[in-house]
Amino acid sequence: MKNQFLSSLKRLGSYISPYKWTFFLAIFLTLVAIVLNAMLPFLSGLPTTEIAKNIAEGTGVNFPYVFRLVVIILIVGLVYSASQYLASFFITNVVQHAMRDLRQDISQKINRLPVSYFDTHQYGDVLSRVTNDVDAISNAMQQSFISIINAFLGIAMAIIAMLTINATMTLIVLVIVPLSLVISRTIVSISQKYFREQQKSLGDLNGFVQENLTGFSILKLFGREQETLKEFTAINHRLGNNGFKAAAISGLMMPLVNLVAYSVYIVIAIVGAFNIIAGVLTVGNLQAFIQYIWQVSQPVGQITQLSAVLQSASAATKRVFEILDEPEEVRNTENIPLPETIAGDVSFKNVSFSYTPDKPLIKDLNIEVKSGQTVAIVGPTGAGKTTLINLLMRFYDVDRGSIQIDGIDTKAMDRSDVRSVFGMVLQDAWLYNASILENIRFGKLDATNYEVVDAAKTANVDHFIRTMPDGYDMQINEEGSNISLGQKQLITIARAIISDPKILILDEATSSVDTRLESLIQKAMDKVMEGRTSFVIAHRLSTIRNADLILVMNQGQIIEQGTHDSLLERKGFYEQLYNSQFSEEAE
Repeated sequence: MKNQFLSSLKRLGSYISPYKWTFFLAIFLTLVAIVLNAMLPFLSGLPTTEIAKNIAEGTGVNFPYVFRLVVIILIVGLVYSASQYLASFFITNVVQHAMRDLRQDISQKINRLPVSYFDTHQYGDVLSRVTNDVDAISNAMQQSFISIINAFLGIAMAIIAMLTINATMTLIVLVIVPLSLVISRTIVSISQKYFREQQKSLGDLNGFVQENLTGFSILKLFGREQETLKEFTAINHRLGNNGFKAAAISGLMMPLVNLVAYSVYIVIAIVGAFNIIAGVLTVGNLQAFIQYIWQVSQPVGQITQLSAVLQSASAATKRVFEILDEPEEVRNTENIPLPETIAGDVSFKNVSFSYTPDKPLIKDLNIEVKSGQTVAIVGPTGAGKTTLINLLMRFYDVDRGSIQIDGIDTKAMDRSDVRSVFGMVLQDAWLYNASILENIRFGKLDATNYEVVDAAKTANVDHFIRTMPDGYDMQINEEGSNISLGQKQLITIARAIISDPKILILDEATSSVDTRLESLIQKAMDKVMEGRTSFVIAHRLSTIRNADLILVMNQGQIIEQGTHDSLLERKGFYEQLYNSQFSEEAE
């Protein structure tokens, strides 16, 4: 655990390194503030000593001397305050820039992670690592960095100053430090696991909320509010329980450390009084010494107060670096460039694949698709249809065999080059919070307005857009709920059209639209697919009658292939699928 903490601290230091001069300036100003703070008790004790001396000698108070000391104390106090403020200002600047860089690295890392990572992790938990966990680190560094430096150096300066006054009394005071450290270490060892669980529970809560807010209308439709509330309550209770235990246990530090400090105060007051009577110590020095005790106990108290923040940050740091240490998509060693002209021939040669080693899905799959052909992929749920597309797009890599585009193994090409060949329309239409114009332009960022409108016309969505408020400038809200599912699907088709792909993939593209919109989409897709290699994952078998090749999949294997008519004549699995669907539609 200690090695892990030091390793995380070292990695955080690498984010501060680019701003080291500002950081060193903050440290220098902190040192100035610490030295001045250590001088103040000694200086403030001098007027007391002088006044006590004047009274004891029966002479008048030496006001000019006392006044000069007061002015010096005020100047030192002002410089101390200014140094402390500037140190805090500069360290805040360093921390915020470092956290900006950390978030940037996480964002870049997310783009390099394989799709499999997001298939096994809740989006809300990933989001929590980028936001809540980084904020926890930021708050800890900003609040505690200067405070910890102040504490340790302040304690050292105070001890040195106390030694110059009275060594015996200083040894008594030094009891505070080891006892406080023992108390702190004991409590931290107990509470740390609850802080880790607290951060994990917070990630689970974010994941749950994100997932359920996304499907809020479905929850309402099926009356799942109470069940969802129970699940939320369970996670929320776990978060609250871990948070309470973490705070309650770490909260014991301050009272226990203060108990030690107050005990030392009492002892020093008694010993100091005897030393004054014995003439070993002046009243002003005792006053200064008691202030130095405060300069030792107060920083120790600060550290214990920051314990909860530091432990939360420690748990958050572990979660942040976990995502940064995740294995990335394997980079190619060859990186064969794309040919200048892509015909669109696709072949699967002896392809085998499984999501988990003990559950093989696709075994020795062979497909030959010629340029310009339309290939429909059909089969029951779980047959491997979408997996086939994931392999084609290199969202996952094959275990054995090869997938080739124009005779080039896609594994030998850069993933971005492979994906640049494809245009894709998914069953779940994804739009982002921007205008309709920008959502279509997402397929080709340098597209002109004319090209956007032309793509919308080809996708048969231009008329819909012009009837909406603000037309192409209408803003899609964050949930995409201010337009219909069919309109969303047509907009995503327009986005695929504007990218002018060499190979087109339609994953259940018409499954969520009505018959009229299906007809519009089908006409648009007929135009788009003309001259392009197209893969269509079909839900409605009536939409693929004109496909050049139909692949019938079941349990990861192609069990039948041919045209619509030839497959019906064969009276096999495809005919059963087609007739069952036809009878369902007739009903």
